[in-house]
Amino acid sequence: MLRLSEVKLPLDHTASDLSAAIAEKLLMTEDKLLAFTVFKRSYDARKKGNILLIYQVDVELSAGDEAAVLEKFAAQPWLRPTPDSAYQFVANAEADFPTADQQRPIIIGFGPCGLLAALLLAQMGLKPIVVERGEAVRQRTKDTWELWRKGKLNTESNVQFGEGGAGTFSDGKLYSQVKDKRHLGRKVLDEFVKAGAPEEILTLSKPHIGTFKLVTMVETMRAEIIGLGGEIRFGARVETLHREASDTEGMDGSTGGGQVTAVTLNNGETLHSRHVILAVGHSARDSFEMLLAQGVYIEAKPFSIGFRIEHPQSVIDKARFGEQAGHPILGAADYKLVHHCASGRSVYSFCMCPGGTVVAATSEEGRVVTNGMSQYSRNERNANAAIVVGITPEQDYPGDVLAGIDLQRELESLAYQLGGANYCAPAQLVGDFLQNKTSTQLGSVEPSYQPGVSLGDLSKALPDFAIAAIREAIPAFDKKIKGFAMADAVLTGVETRTSSPICIRRGKDFQSVNTLGLYPAGEGAGYAGGILSAAIDGIKVAEALALDLLK
Repeated sequence: MLRLSEVKLPLDHTASDLSAAIAEKLLMTEDKLLAFTVFKRSYDARKKGNILLIYQVDVELSAGDEAAVLEKFAAQPWLRPTPDSAYQFVANAEADFPTADQQRPIIIGFGPCGLLAALLLAQMGLKPIVVERGEAVRQRTKDTWELWRKGKLNTESNVQFGEGGAGTFSDGKLYSQVKDKRHLGRKVLDEFVKAGAPEEILTLSKPHIGTFKLVTMVETMRAEIIGLGGEIRFGARVETLHREASDTEGMDGSTGGGQVTAVTLNNGETLHSRHVILAVGHSARDSFEMLLAQGVYIEAKPFSIGFRIEHPQSVIDKARFGEQAGHPILGAADYKLVHHCASGRSVYSFCMCPGGTVVAATSEEGRVVTNGMSQYSRNERNANAAIVVGITPEQDYPGDVLAGIDLQRELESLAYQLGGANYCAPAQLVGDFLQNKTSTQLGSVEPSYQPGVSLGDLSKALPDFAIAAIREAIPAFDKKIKGFAMADAVLTGVETRTSSPICIRRGKDFQSVNTLGLYPAGEGAGYAGGILSAAIDGIKVAEALALDLLK
């Protein structure tokens, strides 16, 4: 089987056109093609008048033809033998972990990282125990809607906490920039499809699922984990991580290393294990404080702050696709933008949600945080994205390891007050923001944030350097996406949880640099940035844990 790339065709091509294009690229007649399957499909919209679909296909030829074609195009990067992407388990349930008294690993958190870690460990026969502070996904959805519709926050069950993690209430994007030589991303997508996700996620270059499909998919994966002997406990917040202290030097060069031995839950129960995966997500601030107090090595890391921006989706479609806007194959257009400011700051778009909504994403009382979400159809009237400024601990929140959390809380509390102290969010029209004028009434763009927005002056919501950087970036973005700086577009504040403000450092064995048996993983620990990358990281730490048990 051969992997053929860069097969380009117009949007409205036929199935026979694809077969003909493959044969033409390989300089052979179509009758030589025994079979072919589409591996990936993307598009090239750089020329709006001639948008092309780009295919990677796996082609089956006779053995003689395959060898001849490989020799003929040996110097071309677009033809290679099809790699084996089948997942290979590092341990076998029956052969490696047959005893009933095998110590069960504990997983803290049940977002994409914890979910895939638990699933893999269960498939290897290790019967993991998952403790999740939030609720099961359907109850969690009800709790989240209470905030959006009634302004009532459940601090333990919300956009950030609960089964499925923060990615459940997002666009459900399933692509990342992780280097994936072992095809772990394919393992993730295969498990998602097995659990009910659309099969197209295996072939689209930028697949997404959407919240409603994620809900049922997560439930199916949970059932498999339980069926394999795993255990899921909801409403189970870890209050204490127990470590056996040691005077040995940690991998970070510090003393005071140790070995994890147990966790104590909020109900007083203590679960004993010397292998714990920490997959708590980027908003588990009390967990970070607890870990630091217990002596786990933590560093501050950069993150970003900014606003959500909303435009009519039709404006983005027209700017990206021209006359082809609305074509069913293309769907709702997205974008990815970056601007390097004269000040040295960088401003970029983050978590762009085509045809989606801006959502309330706080997990703490008296604070306002925004995020973006889309359903599978992506058919809401607005496009939204975070427009954020990168910040660093050395320059913007020096000192304490958790100073980034303090800054997040300060900005979120300010947004709560600016929004009216009722979980409404402060907002401003882009035209007014650029002219430093207070907004008093909406224009043609109706903001989607619920419970609602309070128009005003967003220049008070972020540090001066961030406001100046975003004001410089928006007109620059308008040169790339015509209409981006439209006066009636709406900015909603604040976006502060783009990534974790801390990193729980780990070594090559995926264990904490000073706490043996603790496997920091996913977004909260600073090792992922989205559903797919978090899920891949969950697989990696599960594999490392299993291999450690085999020693």
